[in-house]
Formats: sequence, structure tokens, C-alpha cells
Amino acid sequence: MNKPSLVIVRGLALLLGSALLLSGCAATPIPAPGPAAELRLGYFDNVTHAPALIGVQKGFLKDALGDTTLSTQVFNAGPAAIEALSAGAIDAAYIGPNPAVNTFVQSKGASAIIVAGAAAGGAALVVRDGIDSPVDLAGTTLASPQLGNTQDVALRSWLDREGYQTSITGGGDVAVSPTDNALALTLFTSGQIDGAWLPEPWASRLVLEGGGHVLVDEADLWANGNFPTTVLLVRKEYLRDHPETVAKLVAGHTASVAWLNDNPADAAAAINAELLADTGKTLPDAVMARALEHVRFTTDPFAATFPVSLAAAVAVGTGKAGDLNGLFDLSLLNAVLTGQGGTAVSAAGLGKE
Repeated sequence: MNKPSLVIVRGLALLLGSALLLSGCAATPIPAPGPAAELRLGYFDNVTHAPALIGVQKGFLKDALGDTTLSTQVFNAGPAAIEALSAGAIDAAYIGPNPAVNTFVQSKGASAIIVAGAAAGGAALVVRDGIDSPVDLAGTTLASPQLGNTQDVALRSWLDREGYQTSITGGGDVAVSPTDNALALTLFTSGQIDGAWLPEPWASRLVLEGGGHVLVDEADLWANGNFPTTVLLVRKEYLRDHPETVAKLVAGHTASVAWLNDNPADAAAAINAELLADTGKTLPDAVMARALEHVRFTTDPFAATFPVSLAAAVAVGTGKAGDLNGLFDLSLLNAVLTGQGGTAVSAAGLGKE
């Protein structure tokens, strides 16, 4: 797939910047839009964040950003990345749907906006031997990456539908313990927890290294298996001030997703190369292969699923009800996609297309 046309990207960015300037308040001057000196990007060292890993490893993001310096920071879970985004420590992040929704609702739409999807699928509840159905979970302890993150909400919501009560303080019929992914693997392998709902590659590591088995593949809980695991979120202020830079980020991101889909045989090695650069370690071939089987890379954020995710978070006590109108601005993405002869993706009535 050809790289996105920078003419299209720049033209759209300038149009967007003009619109934003015209809508500004005279009492609060808005800086003239233009390329930012730096873009600070957060992501996780997960297979579900492979578009970020490939974008860095293959240089798609750096090349698209041109004179704007790309700085990166690695996080373990969404809420921590949101804290950095809200504090202005980073400008954009690859992140799960629930943290993105939480910050949008809590800030009444002022904090950040989703500009593209990144990955779908790739999350599962893996459990120990002896747990073969939901009825076997009473009295068990299960881990999730972090309180309020996407997998945490999915686990609590699923347990609620199965008739189990949980608590954000760890009590209930099934104890849910928010735990760092690497520690969750250690605890599971040593028998100190009974299972965990984790993204890839951690779900595969619990299966292949920890001897667990999948009780719930989250893809089975959504129509056609379509649910977002990772989206690209940008600080709203940064988009306002530097629409051209965000347009270039989206172009580089789209090129990264395209490369992953066009080069499946080379994806594992390239992802491992960036993991090695970030962590000093790589994933075993079997883990990487299994993880990639369960993740689909797409720029579609599946916007229609976000009200469902918000309702689930509210129901389990990790989120607050709110208006999601304006959560998405997919206009930059759709300019890239249609400019390449592709199909625009939907914001499901929750923002710009």
C-alpha cells in the first residue's frame, strides 16, 4: 500500500486549523496552527499496540512527522497513560477504549479525542486447571491489568452477567485484583491467582508459559467479534494547536497498520525488534504467533461499541455516565483512507467523519 499523500494530509490539516481558529473565543487567543516542534507519544509493549511498535521500528511515524521530533514513552496500562495525557506530559497515546471514554466523560469532552482505531480483538480470560465453566469461579481471585482499564471492565462486566458480585476494593464473590501484566503471569504460574483477563501477548503467555486455558475469548462476546482493543487518542488542545502535526501522525499510523496487514510473515520479527529496543527482551516465537492469531489491526475504532463500553464501566463502578458526543474526530483518518481509494470509517454519530 502506498504511503498517504502528504498533499492530502497537509491540505486537510490547514482546513481544519482554519475552522478551529474561526470558532475560537476572542478572550482566549488560540495559537496559529502549524507543525509542532515535538510530539510525545505513549504506548504499551503489547501486541495489541503493534501499530505503535511498527510505526516506531519501521520509521513510519518519524517519516510522516517530518521536522517534528517524535518522543516516546512506554506505559503498562491505560489509566497511567491517561494521567500523563491529562497532565500534558504526553500529546497522544495508543490506549484502550475505556480509559479513553473515562477521560472524555470526566472532562466533559475537553481532554482528548480519538482520531483512529489501531487494533481489535486480542483479549481473553485465561484460567488454571479445574476451572472449566463460569460456575467454577466462585471464591477465586482473578487479575486484570489495572482498575478501570479496558480488560478490567470487560472482566467485571462479564462476571456480573454470570451472577457474580465484584468490588473495586477486591471483595465480592470473585476477587478482581488489578495487577501489572508481568506480575500477573508470575502469580498465575506460582498458583497465587486463579486466572486473568489480559490483552495479547499476556493471554498467550498465560496459556503457553503458565499452563492455563482460555475460558472466555472476548471476541465471542461481540457481534462478528468486532471490538476495539486499542485506539489512537490525542490531547484536544494539541489537536487544536497543531492539526497539521496530528494529520501527519494519523498518516504515519495508517501506514503502520497497512504494513502489518500487508506483511504478516514479517510482523513477528519487526514487533520483537521494537520490544527488544524498549525492554531488552523479545517474545518466544510460539507466544508471538499465537498472539498475532487473535489480534486484527485496523484503523476502524468501531465507534458504535463505545456506548456499550461506557454502560459496562458505569454498571461495575469504574466509570461515570456521560455524553459521548464529540468523542471522535475521524476526518483526518478518512481523508487519508479515501485519498488512497479506501473506504471511510464511521464515528457512529459520536463525532466528525
